[in-house]
Amino acid sequence: MATIEVRKAHAGDEAALVELRAEMFRAMDVRADDDVWRENAHTWFETRLTGSAHGIFVVTENDQVVACAMGFVRDAAPSPTSPSGGDVLISNVCTLPAHRGRGHGSAALEAVLVWARGTGAGRAELVATLEGRPMYERNGFETRSAPLMRAQLH
Repeated sequence: MATIEVRKAHAGDEAALVELRAEMFRAMDVRADDDVWRENAHTWFETRLTGSAHGIFVVTENDQVVACAMGFVRDAAPSPTSPSGGDVLISNVCTLPAHRGRGHGSAALEAVLVWARGTGAGRAELVATLEGRPMYERNGFETRSAPLMRAQLH
């Protein structure tokens, strides 16, 4: 029987978090084979596993990290949907392919949502793949009419 644990990520989880991030990019049809971003992501995770602005959570199965989700508090101006300002961007919600369909992604998302509610932010936002939308909708996320747009600055 598998031992499942949902916990806050800690030192030593960085490599697994980078691999899950690469898997997320593959699911979004984004090339993720460049070592430069991986090295930078490893360092990024190292410096953000502690502190209150980032909530990074993992799901382990028999002590192996198999899924994750993270959120970070953004300094957003007050708005009708977040009257006090600020929000939480949720990202990197991913499960290794061999471990999908067991609720690990949902468990990681729930952990980050509990953390997000404790930040005092008024709303959470994320970018969803088509496959992930049903899970997010079950957790109260709605598709908005204004599409995400992006421009490369470098």
